[in-house]
Amino acid sequence: MKLKRFVSIPIVSVFVFLGFSYYVTIFIFIEDWFGLQTSAGVLNSLIFTLLIFLFLFSFSVCVLTNPGEVPASYVPDVEQNQSPDQEFHKRDHHCVWINNCVGHRNYKSFLVLVFYATVASFYFAIIITICSFNKDWDSIGNRPLKSFYFGCWCTSIGLSLVLGTLLGWNIYLTAHNMTTIEVLGPNMLKWLWPTAVSHIKDGLSFPTARDSSNQ
Repeated sequence: MKLKRFVSIPIVSVFVFLGFSYYVTIFIFIEDWFGLQTSAGVLNSLIFTLLIFLFLFSFSVCVLTNPGEVPASYVPDVEQNQSPDQEFHKRDHHCVWINNCVGHRNYKSFLVLVFYATVASFYFAIIITICSFNKDWDSIGNRPLKSFYFGCWCTSIGLSLVLGTLLGWNIYLTAHNMTTIEVLGPNMLKWLWPTAVSHIKDGLSFPTARDSSNQ
């Protein structure tokens, strides 16, 4: 059963950290900065909630989607200028954080997942930073509270940098067609929706601009 894939220490850790981040962002930092009864507080809470929902949806798609596999009968075309002893490997990249391999059929959802995770992390970092600067620390004098704020800020900045780097690297690979740009699809309006994958075929052949011009 596919739902068993959610039963792993890395995935449970993701859910625990996500729940903690959501709680402190909404009920501590946004509440402390704007107040949840204000329009600004409600707006920021809704934005962050939407980002978390999109992250969870993309995450679930990544976990549950079969990444696909190279058919046993597939033999790649070998250029004449390639060495005869060149080996072709049929390995997928297994990601422990989704307890699944990342392949042709779920690479789009993985890319979208990293995008939403990065945006949510930066949003988290911005809220903590502004909230910290607006707080009157001299009148508080509470060392545990200062340590909590500082720890959350360091975590948010570190997470934003790591995820931002991962997102940038995957965007670079996709833009240079080093990991098949076709996974995003022809409709830009559907690029950020992880289940919009009707354009994804067998992963063995792809239409090109030259093919379209010859028709």
